[in-house]
Amino acid sequence: MDTVKKTIRSTTTSLEQTLELGRAIGSGIEKKLVITLSGDLASGKTSFARGVAAGLDVPGEYYITSPSYTLINEYPGRIPFFHADLYRLENQCDIEDTGLEEILDRPCVLAIEWPDRLGRHRFEHHLAVTIQILGKGTRRFELSAYGLPAVNLLKGIEK
Repeated sequence: MDTVKKTIRSTTTSLEQTLELGRAIGSGIEKKLVITLSGDLASGKTSFARGVAAGLDVPGEYYITSPSYTLINEYPGRIPFFHADLYRLENQCDIEDTGLEEILDRPCVLAIEWPDRLGRHRFEHHLAVTIQILGKGTRRFELSAYGLPAVNLLKGIEK
């Protein structure tokens, strides 16, 4: 596993700011990347993913929703965007049945909500996003980059 790491923190005080943070990340992505999204229910994981999709130029007619029941949704963009929600998965066999491994082989951006359901599976290059609820509409984001592509993405966001 690549150990290069960079972390930035940001606090948003509205849905619009959360979307904008996601959009900034999505706009800066130039090639394949896995984004893990961790946080309590209703912390803003799907809203952040919606912003990432906008930054990847997913057409506006595609409304990004939580794939809680479909498990994985695919959207067209300048880089294909996959949004996975593993909340309902209970064991490793369930994960193997999702097709996630095949998606990881594709040149795409994959955002995974509830990545803890993957157990010991780790990604060589990824952006780990942890969201903490601070109050009504206020969220603290910790974005940790693992691997040079994700580190360069965060460096670009800081500028």
